[in-house]
Amino acid sequence: MNRAGIGDRGLGIGGPSLRELVSIVAYEANRTVGGGLVSIELLRRRFTARGWIDAVAHGVFIAISRFTPGTVVLAYVVMLGWRFHRWRGALLALAVASIPASIIVFVLAVTLAQIDRYAAIRALLAVGILVASVLVLASAWHLLRPYIAPEGRLRERRTLVRVFVITGIAIALVAIGATPVRVLLAAAVVSSALPVMKVSE
Repeated sequence: MNRAGIGDRGLGIGGPSLRELVSIVAYEANRTVGGGLVSIELLRRRFTARGWIDAVAHGVFIAISRFTPGTVVLAYVVMLGWRFHRWRGALLALAVASIPASIIVFVLAVTLAQIDRYAAIRALLAVGILVASVLVLASAWHLLRPYIAPEGRLRERRTLVRVFVITGIAIALVAIGATPVRVLLAAAVVSSALPVMKVSE
């Protein structure tokens, strides 16, 4: 095994310079929102397109980053850095992938803490929460409708029972401050216990 390490058959001639490595990691790891897996995919595309890694090396990096504790994308960029430039590459890749995002989060947190004092901002946040709640309730109704929509008059009593059961569970979950995971588990239990009713057209 030479200096490149794991998955050497995917290493192109020379590989990226330290400057290229740092600039690519900094760009791809900090331009996405919503999770590190998106950044990992963008990094994979850039590095495989230039012949610096192959599917085998990427698979090994993913497996190790999933196995190690902490954020997956940070483990991934550390391995990229280590593969091509050992300690310097690993440390610099980790720095450029984490420090800018940390600064952005800090600035946003401080900004929100400051502007939350203004009544207009609180009103906008309240409107946003209201809109989000309406969207959640609409989605919930769409999911619950097969269980509570009546097919005819003979099923009206069962329909009322379902409505009361689901409403009671929802109120109880809100009262105990249930986490989203508990809400999903409760929804799974209730939905498995209630037979599906066909919705009349």
